[in-house]
Amino acid sequence: MKLYEELVARGLIAQVTNEEEIKNMINEGKAKFYIGFDCTADSLTAGHFMALTLMKRLQLAGNKPIALIGGGTTMIGDPSGRTDMRKMLSREDIDHNAACFKHQMENFIEFGEGKAIMVNNADWLLSLNYVELLREVGACFSVNNMLRAECYKQRMERGLSFFEFNYMIMQSYDFYYLFKNYGCNMQFGGDDQWSNMLGGTELIRKKLGKDAHAMTITLLTDSNGKKMGKTAGNAVWLDPEKTSPYDFFQYWRNVDDADVIKCMKMLTFIPLEQIAEYEKCEGSELNKVKEILAHNLTEMVHGKEEADKALAAARSVFTGGGSADMPSSEVEEKDLTDGKITVIDMLVLSGLAPSKGEARRLIQQGGIMCGEAKVTDVYAAVTKEDLEKSVVIKKGKKVFHKFILK
Repeated sequence: MKLYEELVARGLIAQVTNEEEIKNMINEGKAKFYIGFDCTADSLTAGHFMALTLMKRLQLAGNKPIALIGGGTTMIGDPSGRTDMRKMLSREDIDHNAACFKHQMENFIEFGEGKAIMVNNADWLLSLNYVELLREVGACFSVNNMLRAECYKQRMERGLSFFEFNYMIMQSYDFYYLFKNYGCNMQFGGDDQWSNMLGGTELIRKKLGKDAHAMTITLLTDSNGKKMGKTAGNAVWLDPEKTSPYDFFQYWRNVDDADVIKCMKMLTFIPLEQIAEYEKCEGSELNKVKEILAHNLTEMVHGKEEADKALAAARSVFTGGGSADMPSSEVEEKDLTDGKITVIDMLVLSGLAPSKGEARRLIQQGGIMCGEAKVTDVYAAVTKEDLEKSVVIKKGKKVFHKFILK
């Protein structure tokens, strides 16, 4: 199976502008493509996984990736999929986030001479003269067509600022600039980016003529991207300081049964023939497939050693053994009252709950287990003797945390 056909079989392709041309370019290793990453945080998330693994697949087949850091577009903020305006970041924050992104991307993509390159659109967007931009690009965009774009329609009722309205033009200009200066002939992005991406293709056609072979756009499905990036209201980060390898493993170990095969197809490099065998599994066998998924993705981000530790820790927890590799917190003598500490205080101490009120709510909703027992009493406490042996608290279905006495 050739690469493009494999991408389709894995459920990665949603829409394309010229499938035959795209197919040939990708299969022949002639695509020089870009994917953009706006630097809204100092770490990539699990929601970026699809884009990162796609870049790696394409590079392994001889295609050339361009990782576009959105240092310029991040200063505006993409309105796609938003009900409100994004927080505006300082240039210093954006530059810091961009540096963090590059470090993490190097785990997936090989940069260097004749290989992948990384560029930052701040290098050309921030130096644009507004009047010159209007004269060069503005005439190529129809306001009527822009307002019909899905990314804007969903914001019209709440209000769309002129500030954000410019985002489509900025993203379109990126493709135009990369085509002219880097020979970029293809762009990938999530399905919520379709309108913005079409804008870039049309801009190239209007400015450089219909023969410009950057008229090809491939749209990467984003059906899992949004929910893959978050769990329990918190982002699942690739930075081990923000999401530990164990918690990262646990997130994937606990994906819904209906999503495990879909995630395996889209995110891993496990052969489709092997995945087809996993697809036959049910019940306890499906849990083993989830372990394979979790280990595979954890190894890709954190390395085999950390993935092995996380797997061992997870199995140990489920068999009641506990593990030194599980995220843990130390309880000091000063934290005890009459030789005890409440579960509420433990949740706040460890950061499992941001406040005592939230900790109380979690207990009342049945979301906390201490050892193998559900905590039902908001005044429940753990003794010093228990802590000397270590105590494991489980939050929801996915988060385990060990407490020990210092």
